[in-house]
Amino acid sequence: MHNRVLFAALCGGLVAGTLDIGVAALLNSVSPLVVLVFIASGILGKAAYHTGAAGLVLGLALQWAMSFAIALIYGLGRERMEVLRHSWILGGALCGLVIFLVMSFAVVPLSRAVPQPVFTLPAFVENLLAMILFGLIVAFCAHRFGAGPQRSLTLTSAG
Repeated sequence: MHNRVLFAALCGGLVAGTLDIGVAALLNSVSPLVVLVFIASGILGKAAYHTGAAGLVLGLALQWAMSFAIALIYGLGRERMEVLRHSWILGGALCGLVIFLVMSFAVVPLSRAVPQPVFTLPAFVENLLAMILFGLIVAFCAHRFGAGPQRSLTLTSAG
């Protein structure tokens, strides 16, 4: 694996994961700390709400670990799939859609998260758009930092 793919995944995962916490807080009108405890509740269940700082640290660690894993998978896929190299915007939107589907219909329902989110149409659209934004950030970082060395244009004279 190339260092540039790891660097792009680290950048994309940290930026997208951190912004995702803020977006979730805004969409749910709660503190980002509540979002972190909710993430920790995916493993700890209701106990996450009684762990203090440890729950916050666990939530942040889980968020960043998942975000890094998503960004790394995208970066590795980008190395092998022309469509992801061709358009980072299309790749990012597709990535976000996949993240939304996996998180909404597999990860969260199978977790111990309390409370389980209730999906109304507005919440569905907001969460989908948030995951597309997440995917776009990951794809941009993969495009910007995961690409090979930039070649400079050299002008030659015809003379």
